[in-house]
Amino acid sequence: MQKMGFTLCSSSELSYPSLESLKNAKANPVASKSFTRAGGYIKKHYFLSSYSDARKLVISSHLVPGHLEGSFMGKKRQMEPRKKLEFVRTLLIDNYDSYTYNIYQELSVINGVPPVVVRNDELTWKDIYRLLYEDGAFDNIVISPGPGSPTCPADIGVCRQLLLECWDIPILGVCLGHQALGYAHDAQIIHASEPIHGRLSEIEHNGCNLFANIPSGRNSRFKVVRYHSLVIDAESLPKDLIPIAWTASDDTLSFLETQKFDAIPDAYESERQKANFDSFSAKNGSYWGHVNGTKSRKVVMGIRHATWPHYGVQFHPESVATTYGRQIFKNFREITKDYWLQTSSSFSSDRNIHYTASMQVPHATGLFGAVHRQSVKKADFRVNGEACSSGQFMRGANQRNLGFFDMVNILPPSLGAKFLRLKWRKFGHLASEVGGARNIFTELFGKNKAENTFWLDSSSTEKGRARFSFMGGKGGDLWKQLTFRLSEESDTAGERGVHLLIEDNKGFTCSKILEEGFFEYLNKELLSLYHEEKDYEGLPFDFYGGFIGYIGYNLKVECGAASNAHKSTTPDACFFFADNLVVIDHHTNDVYVLSLQEGNTTKTQWLDDTEKKLVSLKGSATRQLHERISKPVANSPREAGFLSEKSQKQYVSDVEKCLEYIKDGESYELCLTTQFRKFIGEVDPLRLYLHLREKNPAPYASWLNFSKENLCICSSSPERFLRLDRNGILEAKPIKGTIARGTTPEKDERLKLQLQYSEKDQAENLMIVDLLRNDLGRVCEPGTVHVPHLMEVESYATVHTMVSTIRGKKQSNVSAVDCVKAAFPGGSMTGAPKLRSMELLDSIESCSRGIYSGSIGFFSYNQTFDLNIVIRTVVIHENEATIGAGGAIVALSDPEKEYEEMVLKTRAPANAVMEF
Repeated sequence: MQKMGFTLCSSSELSYPSLESLKNAKANPVASKSFTRAGGYIKKHYFLSSYSDARKLVISSHLVPGHLEGSFMGKKRQMEPRKKLEFVRTLLIDNYDSYTYNIYQELSVINGVPPVVVRNDELTWKDIYRLLYEDGAFDNIVISPGPGSPTCPADIGVCRQLLLECWDIPILGVCLGHQALGYAHDAQIIHASEPIHGRLSEIEHNGCNLFANIPSGRNSRFKVVRYHSLVIDAESLPKDLIPIAWTASDDTLSFLETQKFDAIPDAYESERQKANFDSFSAKNGSYWGHVNGTKSRKVVMGIRHATWPHYGVQFHPESVATTYGRQIFKNFREITKDYWLQTSSSFSSDRNIHYTASMQVPHATGLFGAVHRQSVKKADFRVNGEACSSGQFMRGANQRNLGFFDMVNILPPSLGAKFLRLKWRKFGHLASEVGGARNIFTELFGKNKAENTFWLDSSSTEKGRARFSFMGGKGGDLWKQLTFRLSEESDTAGERGVHLLIEDNKGFTCSKILEEGFFEYLNKELLSLYHEEKDYEGLPFDFYGGFIGYIGYNLKVECGAASNAHKSTTPDACFFFADNLVVIDHHTNDVYVLSLQEGNTTKTQWLDDTEKKLVSLKGSATRQLHERISKPVANSPREAGFLSEKSQKQYVSDVEKCLEYIKDGESYELCLTTQFRKFIGEVDPLRLYLHLREKNPAPYASWLNFSKENLCICSSSPERFLRLDRNGILEAKPIKGTIARGTTPEKDERLKLQLQYSEKDQAENLMIVDLLRNDLGRVCEPGTVHVPHLMEVESYATVHTMVSTIRGKKQSNVSAVDCVKAAFPGGSMTGAPKLRSMELLDSIESCSRGIYSGSIGFFSYNQTFDLNIVIRTVVIHENEATIGAGGAIVALSDPEKEYEEMVLKTRAPANAVMEF
């Protein structure tokens, strides 16, 4: 084998050839695939084509309206001096990934202005050309990760054209973007020896500028997170592409394995380690090393173009567990600055940093210092058939990606403004004196089968997991019930139409069709409510009245999902507007009663009546909290009398389907679910819920009874979806990784440690943490999204779970509903990337998830909210009990064990039904 020499990157990285050298490049056969949709899910057909055929396929897909024949090349050579950029403006191409906004957050901080995010099929090449070469709106381009393969035009959209035509603009491709860079220059894309998702590898590099101030090699502290099933075939690399990084060994690490090393410094201060290439041999870019005396294949983890300023990394520098990830983005910023400093052209000197910054975000000035608007020519072009300027397009880029178009608090003309006043009273240390939360609820709201009542029940408060419980029933003049059902047409994204039924406190109902959809209606309702902050000064919680209920999983079609394959039998959302409620502070034992009224009223009737009832409970005999159970405990829902939507054989087969999709790069993780059903006839659902909360207490438990719908929800959820507090702090607490409790303290501790150090469960958790960082990153101030707690094990009555916490500061110009819409459904119930994963899951699962996998909680009138993830829940509808359960399928999953874990999650709610 012939040795290949390596050199540190130099000024040659900043040079570029003529267009003719690109046109005359030799074409190698490449694997390509067409992309079609059938029955609402993805089908891909693989075929071989030449370079020219593949290029024609891209053009014919309407991503490229016409070949430009290098028309812009002549205007790039005029000699003019160039100053070093003060800010760097990035065009961030989103390949429909769930990690793109992690890159957005990093670049916002590093570049000084946020990037502009454009999906890969949102603009034609002609539109992008105008932004780049006529407006001079960007200094570099970053191509995001994403599902699928660069050989499929639908998976990468305009990215291929960018990589071939923009030879004079710095480009960084991440994961799929890295593969696209290789594929654009005729490298082969092949399956990796095994899919690697949510696992870490040590990286060696050749000292290229992209890896400046970053160590190299084994035990060097340079460890990266990988999410990929496909790789560039190193042996197919053309001479124009130079490998600059590769795995240090063929071993992968779990996150906790990397924690045995010291903390990683922000910058590597010591002299850059010199890569030792003597132990490697290469043929056409194929690297081989020796680990423990055996020959091992190294995977290419980074490439650069020999003469263009184009780079690619196979790993994810934006992941929370990648070390030196920020340094890589900083290095790319410096590469960009140096490139434009060395490049002399009128084109580059016309680039205007302030123009793009002011276009991107209205609050950029406050975030990044004074950014002054300057006059710049704006080229008109069309988006979706409508004429608009590039400035108009970029001002709305993030709003379109989030699915909202107007985030300003303007009162909808169809809704009258309501000025709300809050009155409240506090009863210190009263809760324990009157029998606790259970006794308060049953005595105040449990009569008449607890019709039209709610209880957000923090029944597990140890270790500070939860603090407050909120309860109430049909209330005063402002009380109403909202019942939403998606129309048949609105089961497809883009097709609006929601059936809304409104019932007021006197029992009158009206119905209407909402063209704008559920989330927009809820947003307008909340924005129509005005209040005085002084009314709730002194209250230690964030819910003072407002909407309380659930959001069903099928409302994913209002959050970017393509369609719903299955119709829900329950309403897609149901909410009370709660104007009277009781709140219990479990830390202090205090009880609060609150009454919300319109205008400056002096009415206190409900407060007076509730105070009398609470006082009368003092000294009275409380109900027996524990019921004797004579029935044996069931080990599975089937033993408890539930019928499964799928047999064990079918579920295992579905897991294998998921593994095939993961192997082909269509998803990193798929949360597969199913449903169990049991006819229970006429029962007292409140007693069932009280039994469930005793057997399986949980911090985000809840009871909802929508009597008119014959619908009761008994939830013992341990998982928070998303919370927004009065200080504008968003918090998510995803659960990924579950194991049963042990029968003895020794076995229990052993099982807990088994979960903590499971590479498979750590990979699951890490992928969803990065996904939630992305979702929060869409609506949070740049630089504020962080992970204070990563992969902590929490113990509950029947299981240990692995939990992480993600937080960020909400942007001032987004509403509470906008935040939920950006993140719904919870990533722990979908997998990643979210949109492609939901589409795949719809094709595999055989019934609607309904309320399961959705969220229960509140939206307060002052724009705070707290929502759980609907798991470990019994839904009682039309005398039938249903329990949903599932688990995350990753590359390391074992199908039989996945079935066992899914059954484990049903045990507590199924036993509660059986025992009751």
